[in-house]
Amino acid sequence: MTFKSLSKSLIFLFLITFLFFSNLSAYAESYSLEIDDEVYDIEYDFNGDVIAMAIDKETISLLIATENVNDSQFQIKLPNDLIRAENNEFAVLVNGFEVDYEIIEIADKYLTFFVPTFTEEIEIIGTFVVPEFPLGVVLVLGTISGIIILVQKSKKLLFM
Repeated sequence: MTFKSLSKSLIFLFLITFLFFSNLSAYAESYSLEIDDEVYDIEYDFNGDVIAMAIDKETISLLIATENVNDSQFQIKLPNDLIRAENNEFAVLVNGFEVDYEIIEIADKYLTFFVPTFTEEIEIIGTFVVPEFPLGVVLVLGTISGIIILVQKSKKLLFM
Protein backbone atom coordinates (compact mmCIF):
# COMPACT_ATOMS: atom_id res chain seq x y z
CA MET A 1 0.00 0.00 0.00
CA THR A 2 1.46 3.33 -0.97
CA PHE A 3 1.53 6.45 1.15
CA LYS A 4 -0.91 8.21 -1.20
CA SER A 5 -3.53 5.45 -1.00
CA LEU A 6 -3.04 5.21 2.76
CA SER A 7 -3.63 8.97 3.09
CA LYS A 8 -6.79 8.75 1.01
CA SER A 9 -8.04 5.85 3.14
CA LEU A 10 -7.37 7.75 6.37
CA ILE A 11 -9.11 10.87 5.08
CA PHE A 12 -12.10 8.80 3.97
CA LEU A 13 -12.26 7.04 7.35
CA PHE A 14 -12.02 10.38 9.16
CA LEU A 15 -14.86 11.89 7.08
CA ILE A 16 -17.13 8.89 7.63
CA THR A 17 -16.44 8.96 11.38
CA PHE A 18 -17.03 12.72 11.54
CA LEU A 19 -20.30 12.50 9.63
CA PHE A 20 -21.51 9.61 11.78
CA PHE A 21 -20.77 11.27 15.13
CA SER A 22 -21.94 14.70 14.03
CA ASN A 23 -25.26 13.13 13.00
CA LEU A 24 -25.71 11.65 16.49
CA SER A 25 -25.56 15.01 18.20
CA ALA A 26 -27.56 16.90 15.61
CA TYR A 27 -31.02 16.14 16.92
CA ALA A 28 -33.86 18.28 15.73
CA GLU A 29 -35.75 18.52 19.01
CA SER A 30 -35.20 18.46 22.75
CA TYR A 31 -37.64 17.79 25.59
CA SER A 32 -36.96 19.06 29.11
CA LEU A 33 -38.10 16.46 31.62
CA GLU A 34 -38.15 17.63 35.25
CA ILE A 35 -37.89 15.01 37.98
CA ASP A 36 -37.48 16.02 41.63
CA ASP A 37 -36.01 19.46 40.81
CA GLU A 38 -33.57 17.91 38.30
CA VAL A 39 -34.00 18.77 34.61
CA TYR A 40 -33.00 16.28 31.91
CA ASP A 41 -32.78 17.50 28.33
CA ILE A 42 -33.71 14.56 26.15
CA GLU A 43 -32.75 15.02 22.52
CA TYR A 44 -34.70 13.19 19.83
CA ASP A 45 -35.47 13.25 16.13
CA PHE A 46 -38.29 11.73 14.07
CA ASN A 47 -41.11 12.71 11.74
CA GLY A 48 -43.74 13.66 14.32
CA ASP A 49 -44.36 15.61 17.52
CA VAL A 50 -43.63 14.67 21.12
CA ILE A 51 -46.41 15.99 23.35
CA ALA A 52 -45.18 14.58 26.68
CA MET A 53 -42.51 12.49 28.38
CA ALA A 54 -42.57 10.95 31.85
CA ILE A 55 -40.72 8.43 33.98
CA ASP A 56 -42.78 5.54 35.36
CA LYS A 57 -40.94 4.27 38.43
CA GLU A 58 -43.12 1.17 38.80
CA THR A 59 -42.45 -0.18 35.32
CA ILE A 60 -38.93 1.32 35.23
CA SER A 61 -39.61 3.02 31.93
CA LEU A 62 -39.60 6.25 29.98
CA LEU A 63 -43.01 7.00 28.48
CA ILE A 64 -43.26 9.18 25.37
CA ALA A 65 -46.58 10.45 24.01
CA THR A 66 -46.55 11.41 20.33
CA GLU A 67 -48.86 12.76 17.64
CA ASN A 68 -48.78 13.60 13.92
CA VAL A 69 -46.34 10.72 13.33
CA ASN A 70 -45.40 9.49 9.86
CA ASP A 71 -43.27 6.42 9.13
CA SER A 72 -39.75 7.29 10.31
CA GLN A 73 -36.80 6.31 12.44
CA PHE A 74 -37.10 7.56 16.02
CA GLN A 75 -33.69 8.53 17.40
CA ILE A 76 -33.32 9.44 21.06
CA LYS A 77 -30.40 10.27 23.33
CA LEU A 78 -30.89 8.69 26.75
CA PRO A 79 -28.78 10.13 29.57
CA ASN A 80 -27.31 7.30 31.67
CA ASP A 81 -28.42 8.95 34.91
CA LEU A 82 -32.03 9.06 33.66
CA ILE A 83 -32.59 5.50 32.42
CA ARG A 84 -30.36 2.53 31.75
CA ALA A 85 -30.56 -1.23 31.35
CA GLU A 86 -28.28 -4.05 32.35
CA ASN A 87 -26.14 -5.06 29.36
CA ASN A 88 -28.00 -2.39 27.34
CA GLU A 89 -30.95 -4.77 27.04
CA PHE A 90 -33.85 -2.33 26.87
CA ALA A 91 -37.35 -3.26 25.81
CA VAL A 92 -38.87 -0.77 23.37
CA LEU A 93 -42.63 -0.77 22.87
CA VAL A 94 -44.34 1.24 20.14
CA ASN A 95 -48.12 1.37 20.64
CA GLY A 96 -47.75 -1.64 22.95
CA PHE A 97 -45.77 -3.82 20.52
CA GLU A 98 -42.12 -4.64 21.09
CA VAL A 99 -39.83 -3.43 18.31
CA ASP A 100 -36.18 -4.00 17.44
CA TYR A 101 -33.77 -1.17 18.11
CA GLU A 102 -30.18 -0.25 17.55
CA ILE A 103 -28.06 1.21 20.33
CA ILE A 104 -24.88 3.22 20.15
CA GLU A 105 -23.12 4.12 23.37
CA ILE A 106 -20.68 6.98 23.61
CA ALA A 107 -21.09 8.94 26.86
CA ASP A 108 -24.84 8.47 26.76
CA LYS A 109 -26.96 5.96 24.88
CA TYR A 110 -28.49 6.61 21.49
CA LEU A 111 -31.45 4.42 20.58
CA THR A 112 -32.87 4.20 17.07
CA PHE A 113 -36.02 2.33 16.11
CA PHE A 114 -38.84 2.49 13.56
CA VAL A 115 -42.13 4.20 14.40
CA PRO A 116 -45.08 3.76 12.02
CA THR A 117 -47.66 6.34 11.06
CA PHE A 118 -50.17 7.18 13.81
CA THR A 119 -47.85 6.12 16.66
CA GLU A 120 -49.24 7.52 19.91
CA GLU A 121 -47.15 5.91 22.64
CA ILE A 122 -43.55 4.81 23.00
CA GLU A 123 -42.26 3.07 26.09
CA ILE A 124 -38.57 2.43 26.72
CA ILE A 125 -38.14 -0.06 29.58
CA GLY A 126 -34.85 -0.38 31.45
CA THR A 127 -33.63 -1.75 34.75
CA PHE A 128 -32.96 1.64 36.39
CA VAL A 129 -34.73 4.99 36.27
CA VAL A 130 -34.08 8.09 38.27
CA PRO A 131 -34.88 8.72 41.05
CA GLU A 132 -34.53 5.25 42.36
CA PHE A 133 -33.99 4.99 46.09
CA PRO A 134 -30.43 3.69 46.49
CA LEU A 135 -29.97 0.36 48.26
CA GLY A 136 -27.11 1.81 50.31
CA VAL A 137 -29.42 4.38 51.87
CA VAL A 138 -31.90 1.66 52.81
CA LEU A 139 -29.15 -0.39 54.45
CA VAL A 140 -27.84 2.61 56.41
CA LEU A 141 -31.33 3.57 57.59
CA GLY A 142 -32.05 -0.04 58.56
CA THR A 143 -28.80 -0.30 60.50
CA ILE A 144 -29.42 2.98 62.33
CA SER A 145 -32.98 1.92 63.18
CA GLY A 146 -31.72 -1.42 64.49
CA ILE A 147 -29.12 0.26 66.68
CA ILE A 148 -31.72 2.67 68.10
CA ILE A 149 -34.07 -0.20 68.92
CA LEU A 150 -31.26 -2.18 70.61
CA VAL A 151 -30.18 0.85 72.66
CA GLN A 152 -33.76 1.50 73.76
CA LYS A 153 -34.28 -2.16 74.80
CA SER A 154 -30.94 -2.31 76.60
CA LYS A 155 -31.87 0.84 78.59
CA LYS A 156 -35.13 -0.81 79.66
CA LEU A 157 -33.29 -3.95 80.75
CA LEU A 158 -30.71 -1.98 82.73
CA PHE A 159 -33.32 0.01 84.67
CA MET A 160 -35.51 -2.96 85.64
